[in-house]
Amino acid sequence: MAFRTPLTDLFGIRLPIIAGGLHWLANADYVAAAAKAGMIGFITAASFPDTDALRDEIRRCRDLAEGKPFGVNVSMLPKLVQGERTDAVFDAIIAEGVAFVETSGRNPEAYIPRLHAAGITVMHKVPAVRFARKAEAVGVDAVTVVGAECGGHPGLDLVGTIVQTVLAARGLSIPLAVGGGIGSGEQLVAALAMGADGVTIGTRFLVAEEIWAHQGFKERLLAADETDTALILSSLRNTMRVLRNETSDRVAAIEAAGQGNLDTLLPHVSGKLGRVAYETGDASQGALSVGQSVAMADRVEPLAAIVARLEEEAERALDRLSVVTGRSLRNHAAAS
Repeated sequence: MAFRTPLTDLFGIRLPIIAGGLHWLANADYVAAAAKAGMIGFITAASFPDTDALRDEIRRCRDLAEGKPFGVNVSMLPKLVQGERTDAVFDAIIAEGVAFVETSGRNPEAYIPRLHAAGITVMHKVPAVRFARKAEAVGVDAVTVVGAECGGHPGLDLVGTIVQTVLAARGLSIPLAVGGGIGSGEQLVAALAMGADGVTIGTRFLVAEEIWAHQGFKERLLAADETDTALILSSLRNTMRVLRNETSDRVAAIEAAGQGNLDTLLPHVSGKLGRVAYETGDASQGALSVGQSVAMADRVEPLAAIVARLEEEAERALDRLSVVTGRSLRNHAAAS
């Protein structure tokens, strides 16, 4: 099955699906598998200790992707934060001839002229429609808007994906992807019907074979349902949706006691703890970014197999709509 939307045209992909950037996990194996399955994925620059390692991973991905499009995710830390290396990361991306960049974390305005001059398409990810409008105004080529159901950082407003989608589609003129709780083909069709040009899927892909995380971590996700996530760090105005575990319970207790500050919380939510969970399979510890679509993860299999099932679900959804409308929407989706 193939769709044609402004998003598929922008990236040169068959399906209007972005394989979400997954900190520590979105390496060349995952991103190249996404590319060959007809989507676009983004290597997470923050997962690598230095720009030399990032360059090596970009080159490895280029070989594995066999000419299919892929990009690099740059999650920009606030300015003057220790470890900030955005400029060096963009230097490496430009030098390697990467065609697509996904930014998040702060306004990318200062970098857009430089990236565009290098022929790079810039997609910016935000947790609210107002930020998407700002991103469009400063010149990004596309945006992703994520709703409250997403894993990671859903923002402070916690507006659901279905509301965000309609408002964003009505208020933007650049290609729009939406994410947050999306893990099925039915939801892809629904997002397109609401005016989005595609979807971002992250959590659903965490159980793909190409994800290097330990089998024990994946089995914990397979056992989870839609209630097995929690929101933490609202006391820092940096709300995060994570897998419910001992760490999330501990952090919630600290925040409920009014003791939530950077010094008391950082030891519990450090990204390095999450990496340990991926390495060992012990998902009881660490702030592990997981969205509510974890309920749709039902088996460990190759990413291509997950995507094939998403396509089958989308086809069935279009067939159901065809019965309602009396029109062959499946053929329309392939040709439009």
